[in-house]
Amino acid sequence: MARKTAAQPDAVASIIEDWRRERPELDTSPLEVLARLHRTFLRYSARLTASVEAHGLSVAGFDVLTALRRAGSPFRRTAGQLADSGLISSAGVTLRIDRLEKDGLIVRERDAEDRRVVRSRLTEEGRAKIDALFAEHLENERRMLAGLSPAECRQLARLLSKLERSITEAEAGGDG
Repeated sequence: MARKTAAQPDAVASIIEDWRRERPELDTSPLEVLARLHRTFLRYSARLTASVEAHGLSVAGFDVLTALRRAGSPFRRTAGQLADSGLISSAGVTLRIDRLEKDGLIVRERDAEDRRVVRSRLTEEGRAKIDALFAEHLENERRMLAGLSPAECRQLARLLSKLERSITEAEAGGDG
């Protein structure tokens, strides 16, 4: 894949220029990072959603299946463990579990020693589906990162980790 030699101005550059013209007293430098991050996330999310939905799943269902697969054999977790491992609430997990169970991708199992504990477990069909889909997902992500060198990917990963910590610290400090 050929790389562009000169970066073309993007929509964020145009937005920043508009703000500089309209409100020159404002420091718009946060937009350089965060507006681009937001636009990048929206594009990533659209590609992820399209890929996952092509397999008859929602992104939340995909998250549940990947969490179960990552759990290792016997590929099961409680709703609380699933919520902790992903980006959705316990109530959201329950809705996803209902759908995935209906589709035959997981089963619910009561704990033999404590009947109050219910775990969701991948079925063979669920495991085969998530194994194939996750491999496809990684290839999709590789294509999205093709414009970056391996060193740039590592650097970006470090910077994004640092950015996440900075945002978390700002939240804890009450900055708003």
